[in-house]
Formats: sequence, C-alpha cells, structure tokens
Amino acid sequence: MKLHADKLDFQAITAYGEGWVAVNGQRHTQSLVLASSGQPQPWNCGGLDDLTAAHFERLLTLTAEPPELVVFGSGARLRFVRPALLATLIERRIGVETMDTPAACRTYNILTAEGRRVVVALLIDA
Repeated sequence: MKLHADKLDFQAITAYGEGWVAVNGQRHTQSLVLASSGQPQPWNCGGLDDLTAAHFERLLTLTAEPPELVVFGSGARLRFVRPALLATLIERRIGVETMDTPAACRTYNILTAEGRRVVVALLIDA
C-alpha cells in the first residue's frame, strides 16, 4: 500500500550537503530564500557578517500573506544575527527560529508539510 503522494504540492528541500541544498531535486550552491508556496530565490549575501535588515525585510515580500514563521539557517554551524536585523519581523509578530542550515532544511520541510506559511532563509557556506 502506498502512503505518500507521487508529487509534492509544495517546494521541498530534498537533499543537502556541504556547500549546497537541493529544492525538489534542483541543486543550489548559493544562499537562498524559499517560501512554502514559491520558488527558490537567491539571497544575495556573502555570509553572516554581510546580512542587513534589508535581507530580512525582503522575506516579507515572498508571499501574498506574511509568513507565520521565518526559519533562518545560519550555515554549517549555529550562529545568531544581531536582533536589530530582525526588528521588522519581530514588530509584525512573525516568529524567527535560528538553527544551522541542515536543521533549518529539516524544520522547513516539516512545517511546510503541515501547511504552515513558512519562509526559510539559508546561508550556504562555500
């Protein structure tokens, strides 16, 4: 008996490794953002120290409705951004969870499969 759908109706992170993630089988080697209802888009930043408030504000424009939660993947290891960079999200009562990129990939998939409005922002370490 088959218990899963043949085709996902959302963008899933199907694999990840050192320096890359795959979304629905397509490999990406640059930092990216992905909404559960959208397509992967580049997240133009070189690394954690290059992030600005504008990088996080952009996450609000990925979907028609604001996300319930932003999952931030900080790269190969857990690192946190300055809280001031997240001010726009916090003011709008949008949750932000920070974790390493592999954990962020897994968490995004679980939340998306539950039908949650989630955005994932992934730093891909080169």
